[in-house]
Amino acid sequence: MAEYLIIVESPAKTKTISKFLGKNYKVEASMGHVRDLPKSQMGVDIENNFEPKYITIRGRGEVISRLKKEAKNAKKVFLATDPDREGEAISWHLAYLLNIDEKEKCRITFNEITKNAVLNALKSPRPINMDLVDAQQARRVLDRIVGYKISPILWEKVKKGLSAGRVQSVATRLICDREDEISNFIPEEYWTITARLSKAKSGKIFEARFYGTDTEKIELKNEEQVSGIIEAVEKGEYIVQKVKKGEKRKNPAPPFITSTLQQEASRKLGFTTRRTMTVAQQLYEGVEIKGSGAVGLITYMRTDSTRVSAEAQQEARKYIESRYGVQYLPAEPRIYSSKSSAQDAHEAIRPTNVMLTPDSIKDSLSSEQYKLYKLIWERFIASQMASAVYDTLSVDIEVSGYIFKANGSQVRFPGFMAVYTEGKDEESKDEDLREENMDIPDLEEGEKLRLKKLEPEQHFTKPPQRYTEATLVKALEEKGIGRPSTYAPIISTILARGYVEKDKKFLVPTELGKIVTDIMKKHFAEIVDVQFTAQMEKKLDDIETGQKKWVEIVEEFYRPFERILKEAKAKIDNVEIPQEVTDIKCEKCGRNMVVKSGRYGKFLACSGFPECRNTRPILEEAGVNCPLCGGKVLVKKSRRGKKYYGCENNPQCSFMTWDKPLGENCPKCGSFLVEKYSQHKRLIKCSSETCDYSKKE
Repeated sequence: MAEYLIIVESPAKTKTISKFLGKNYKVEASMGHVRDLPKSQMGVDIENNFEPKYITIRGRGEVISRLKKEAKNAKKVFLATDPDREGEAISWHLAYLLNIDEKEKCRITFNEITKNAVLNALKSPRPINMDLVDAQQARRVLDRIVGYKISPILWEKVKKGLSAGRVQSVATRLICDREDEISNFIPEEYWTITARLSKAKSGKIFEARFYGTDTEKIELKNEEQVSGIIEAVEKGEYIVQKVKKGEKRKNPAPPFITSTLQQEASRKLGFTTRRTMTVAQQLYEGVEIKGSGAVGLITYMRTDSTRVSAEAQQEARKYIESRYGVQYLPAEPRIYSSKSSAQDAHEAIRPTNVMLTPDSIKDSLSSEQYKLYKLIWERFIASQMASAVYDTLSVDIEVSGYIFKANGSQVRFPGFMAVYTEGKDEESKDEDLREENMDIPDLEEGEKLRLKKLEPEQHFTKPPQRYTEATLVKALEEKGIGRPSTYAPIISTILARGYVEKDKKFLVPTELGKIVTDIMKKHFAEIVDVQFTAQMEKKLDDIETGQKKWVEIVEEFYRPFERILKEAKAKIDNVEIPQEVTDIKCEKCGRNMVVKSGRYGKFLACSGFPECRNTRPILEEAGVNCPLCGGKVLVKKSRRGKKYYGCENNPQCSFMTWDKPLGENCPKCGSFLVEKYSQHKRLIKCSSETCDYSKKE
């Protein structure tokens, strides 16, 4: 019989932790939350200080019985759930069920699942932190009040089954507001003039952009203005007026926090926020490594701090020096400052052991685990490396009283870029990136240049881009909405509710999402107010640090909310959601089919519902024929919403592929070709696993 019982949240952790401990310890899993508010009612006693009415979660009875039995036989119980608000609340609920006094030193936490971290945690148990628990309770109660009070109004006025969420409604509003910006955007004309020039004696051509005059930058607004300038400079002498050589240093990005990991995994790996967190959880809890058993590979993945322990820094510095040389080390370890709102309870996301390089354990990881671990490992190592150094060149060229400028840079020393460079969102790419590697010949002041060609080009300003999951997370973080543990659930929720849908990688509000957002903006303005929501996050943080009491914060919110609710019920008119009617006839009754949204996306339903309940899937053609039987290839979705391609003659024809078929055969082996994307670059590959044919586009 074990003297000590350690309770964690997941079975994966039990394997990893059991490895470090002797026979006196038994590790059991609670399988996540054990108690919660009931789904059938609000479960909050508003008249009695907002007392939550917790019940045992359905299906957890067997787990709780097992834990009670093990706890009864143990000399001491340690609660080792995740080191955050949610984890603290789970420990508190477990303590209640197992009759453990919350003031008893029963709580242990670790930021990484390594032998040292676990053993050190066992040496210093602490009581349950009720401030952390209360911050989680306040969030849960606020969310429940908003959801359970507003949702019935939406059911009555708009559509049965709708729901509103305190933070999700704000995220939906951001997406709807962006859509309005795009719709209302009026493009403005502007022009550029590029001069293609060369040295008088060599044929090497480089580009210079029109700037203006010596004293001012001139904005080119129309063709007439451009024509006048071209006429003036076409026959003029191009003379190098100024050559400025310099040096530019580029510093590495800090190690990952939750939001930056989600953004980079989206940009570089095409992962959704949910997928990123699922895989990161696996890496944190422990993966079976050949020869080592279960190993926790990364630190805790829900964090908003860029802090790194001194030990981890030294480990990284040793690795960098041995692998790349002393010149790749900065003089002092790099310290990154976190945002003022960061909790700083945890370190940044980093590998637990830098010597476990991605390639050394690749055979033990799934494809997704390897890709994400590699991203985290490389980002961390790069964050502790020397800056990259560029030689920069800026040239001013004078012609007919006007100035053209050419800028270029060349990497002199790669520094951290030998390991990793941060990705960029499409909307943040600018002209500086285009010019970064321009190849300019050696030029001297006073030198005459030859004009090869003048290229005027008309442009129009573009509207802001729709949000992707990555840019939405960035916006939520910048505006102070949500916290590391909530970004992925927020996005999953608004997609599941049908308020937002994905068009390729972009988030687009549905008609339903727009209607609900309009109602919320008009009648529950504070709930969907970005600043109000950010202030509420700050108040939750104040509860966590013991500066505020949770009941006071909920009370402060509820009294004006109660008044708004009464007014909204009286003022909101019934809203009819317009249906998208198709020209497809119902094969059962002949009426037109309409497009409806369900749990797994859009489908066709008979407009005669409820008399006729006929439904059918919406079939999207891939535009190619089946390579097996010649039928049409259709775009389909799995139950989890993942897109795949299958033959219309299924089940008679077995053709199915995750990658888009191109309707062409491989010139090497004759199998069909498919389209893949690697870091947003299109790649044409052979579908046969035994054939290595591929070409980039």
